[in-house]
Amino acid sequence: MKRFKLSFPIILFIVVVAIPQLLSAQTALPKLTIGLDKTNNPTEFVPTLQLLFLITVLSLAPSILIMMTSFTRIIIVFHFLRQSLATQTVPTNQILVGLALFLTFFIMKPVITKINDNALQPYLKKEINQEEALDRAMKPLKAFMLKQTREKDIKLFINLQGGEKPKTIKDIPISSLIPAFIISELKTAFQIGFLLYLPMLLIDMVVGSVLLSMGMMMLPPVMIAMPFKLLLFVLVDGWYLIVESLIRGF
Repeated sequence: MKRFKLSFPIILFIVVVAIPQLLSAQTALPKLTIGLDKTNNPTEFVPTLQLLFLITVLSLAPSILIMMTSFTRIIIVFHFLRQSLATQTVPTNQILVGLALFLTFFIMKPVITKINDNALQPYLKKEINQEEALDRAMKPLKAFMLKQTREKDIKLFINLQGGEKPKTIKDIPISSLIPAFIISELKTAFQIGFLLYLPMLLIDMVVGSVLLSMGMMMLPPVMIAMPFKLLLFVLVDGWYLIVESLIRGF
C-alpha cells in the first residue's frame, strides 16, 4: 500500500502531462470543426441537405425497425405471454426486447443479405447512385411485407389514398404498404395472444372454483394459479413452441 501511494503522483503526472505532450509532439491528431458560412453556389447546399436527411433517418431508425420488420408481432406476443402467466415483470422488458431483436435479425437475415448485396455494396463501390440504391433496397423489403400483409388491408389504404390504382403488386406504393403491414401484424399478434390466454384462463377458472368451494375467500386466486401456469408452460416447453411458431409464421 505504501509503494502504491508513493508512485501514484508519478503515474498521475505521466497520464495527465507527459502522455499528451508526447502525442502532440509526434502525432497529428484529427480536429473536428462545425460552422456555418454563406454560399453563392446552390450545388454546394446539396451535401448539407443530404447530411440533414441522413441524421433524420438515423433518428427514425428504431421506428423503421419496428414498423417494417417482424419486431412488432414478436414483442406483442411476448407481452401477452407475460400477462397471461401473471408473472408481473418477469421476464423484464430488457430481456423481452433483446430476445425480440435477435429473433427479428434472424428472421430478417435473408432480406438484409439481399439489401447488402444488391444495394449497399454496389453503392459503396460507386457502381450505382443513391436513388437506384434506395430502389434496390426497397424491393426485398416490400416483398417481405407483401407476404405478411392481408389483401383487405392493402385495399383499404389504396382506396383511402385515392388516385390511380396500382395494376400489379409491384406498383403498390410504400406509403400504402407500410400501414397495411402494421395493422396486419397487429391483428396476427392479437390472435396469437388470444390463443395464449385460453389455457391460462382455464387454470384461473379451475383454481378460483376450488378456492370458492373450500371457502378460502381471502386467498388470492392469482397467487395460487401462477405456479400451475408456470408448471404447465415448462412441461410443454413453451418458449420452444412460441419461438418456433413465430419464426415459421414468417
